[in-house]
Amino acid sequence: MSKIKVKTPLVEMDGDEMTRIMWQMIKDKLILPYLDVELKYYDLGLPERDKTDDRVTVDAANAIKEYGVGVKCATITPDAERITEYKLKKAWPSPNGTIRSILDGTVFRKPIVVKNITPAVRSWKKPITIGRHAYGDLYKSMEVVADRPGKAEIVFTPDDGSAEIRATVNRFNGPGIIMGMHNTDKSIHSFAQSCIKYAISEKVDIWFACKDTISKKYHARFKDIFNEEVLAHKNEMDKAGVNYRFLLIDDAVAQIMKHEGGILWAMRNYDGDVFSDMIAAGFGSLGMMTSVLVSPEGKFEYEAAHGTVRRHYYEHLKGNKTSTNSVASIFAWTGAIKKRGELDKTPDVVKFGEELEKATLSCIESGIVTKDLMLLCNPTPKSYETTESFIDKVADRLGIAVR
Repeated sequence: MSKIKVKTPLVEMDGDEMTRIMWQMIKDKLILPYLDVELKYYDLGLPERDKTDDRVTVDAANAIKEYGVGVKCATITPDAERITEYKLKKAWPSPNGTIRSILDGTVFRKPIVVKNITPAVRSWKKPITIGRHAYGDLYKSMEVVADRPGKAEIVFTPDDGSAEIRATVNRFNGPGIIMGMHNTDKSIHSFAQSCIKYAISEKVDIWFACKDTISKKYHARFKDIFNEEVLAHKNEMDKAGVNYRFLLIDDAVAQIMKHEGGILWAMRNYDGDVFSDMIAAGFGSLGMMTSVLVSPEGKFEYEAAHGTVRRHYYEHLKGNKTSTNSVASIFAWTGAIKKRGELDKTPDVVKFGEELEKATLSCIESGIVTKDLMLLCNPTPKSYETTESFIDKVADRLGIAVR
């Protein structure tokens, strides 16, 4: 069988631990046998990031800017334990955070819904998409340990030479901790615009949630800018039947538990990080969550929403069989492939991505699942697949579909 030609290269970013093992299987069995594609490869595994002083992450982000579409494997963001384990020079920042910052993008995370898995929340009937602002806040914060009594201040020094603005954070009588966070109007505007564009394209309502009653300047700035953008795009939203609601974050959390879904829930960076995992688990599994970073210039980076599955990796190193869910990683590839085909105007590439998704979902709906999905399915499958055997079963169905 002749391979399907992909006109423009895809940026591929490799990762860490068990997801790196799955990544290679997916490439070898589901992608490269069918696509003639040039992959611009960047190894974002922790050893390579340490070796290059994290330059490889910056290079990968700039490659996405150049080629338009990237696909990324899950990566480790090292803590103190990982620094020791991997003998690192330092605690390198989150690759996702670095890429988001360079692309100035918004992350949209949407659960993968299958017929034989009922959501844990009874009212959820349609997918709930999380729109996560992808810049600043906790992920670009500066932290200081106050090891003695003293005063902590926020100081803003204008470039025009005018008077400094100072605000006391706290007067410490003993040890404590301090964190400074920031964001920019430009990034918040991009966030709101991306959410509105996404909602219009998907024809779903938008919720935006934060805590402006407590954070009367920082959170309130998000609320005001989002409102500005909604007013600026009101005609487009009305034509698409898209409505907008602002809610306090605690009210949104309460209401989402009774909502049927079918909405875009826009949130600040940390909130989106946390609640995307809740939505994924509520719909089935963290292994069943798609994630795409969209920049204001229309650049796209696809990845799985979960981490590197560390525990399974250690079992793999011992030579033991694992049953790791590869669905989100497969859908990272299909999302990138479909977008590449859409931008290149090559419908056969788009169709291949769709066929791979159908093959994956049909396996699950036939009771062919990894261990994490076994008890969620109705009816319950009699057994579960290993990491590799699940990918093999998808490959079998894909082979039939495309030949």
